[in-house]
Amino acid sequence: MTGPLALLDSASLYFRSFFALPDSMRAADGTQVNAVRGFTDTIARIITDRHPSRLVCCLDADWRPKFRTDLLPSYKAHRVAEETTGADPDVEEVPDTLTPQVPIILDVLEAFGFATAEAAGYEADDVIGALAHREKKDAVEVITGDRDLFQLVRTKPTPTSVIYVGKGWAKAEQLGPDEIAERYSLPRETAGPAYADMSMMRGDPSDGLPGVAGIGEKTAAKLITEFGSLDALLKASAASDNRVPLKTRLRLADAADYLAVAPTVVRVAVDAPVEQSRPDAVPTAPADPDRVAELAERWNLGNSVERLLKALPGA
Repeated sequence: MTGPLALLDSASLYFRSFFALPDSMRAADGTQVNAVRGFTDTIARIITDRHPSRLVCCLDADWRPKFRTDLLPSYKAHRVAEETTGADPDVEEVPDTLTPQVPIILDVLEAFGFATAEAAGYEADDVIGALAHREKKDAVEVITGDRDLFQLVRTKPTPTSVIYVGKGWAKAEQLGPDEIAERYSLPRETAGPAYADMSMMRGDPSDGLPGVAGIGEKTAAKLITEFGSLDALLKASAASDNRVPLKTRLRLADAADYLAVAPTVVRVAVDAPVEQSRPDAVPTAPADPDRVAELAERWNLGNSVERLLKALPGA
């Protein structure tokens, strides 16, 4: 029996490592490497605990895609560097000591032989969604600290669940359709799409999604469960269906412009043109052992690299 296909929300995971581990983790030249070491340790834990047979580290080619911001300029706008700082207004503000660690992470992944994937003009969420959508053989496990990807859970053609690490790996939760349906009072059969519809109405300040004023999570979930989808709800509201309270109809009408674009902004683009660096089989041994040793020495990654080496299925 083969293990699952693990799809890693790489930025989510290395951001968590950066903020969770001390900045005293440094290379000989003073470069901070806590994100590198934490991300390397995370992959070792994933292989040891989840036993994937395939693994892809999914990357942001564009963290704030134009096709989304054209429709909703507020999308992730609060994360953009202020023009008054002199920074590029389309560059996400990240700690200066994290930025130099990303190329090191990519070097480590390449030396070990792990697949990476991205899609020009799209976010890692879209890459994950596209790879999950096209998978017809193995179960899929999406590993992330981002609840947006709850929309991907499904039972067929192959099961897809989220390994949610929002509270750290020690408290990781495996969430499939049953768990998402129970947690948010959504229909099990359509838990993934229903979560996306609910989140559009609820809104999300962290992503610049205004939502529908006056409709919170519980009301949104109740409406989506009753009508089956946001589209069906909007059609019923437009037809003055008496199952939709007047106040709700007015609120939906006031948010019509937002709701017209929200599906494209919120739903992952499962047709994203994904480009993958190499086949996704979990390597049984490093692709380039000498390079691994060199990177471990240069960047003071010793214990983390050793843990990942031991975690490989051929070790």
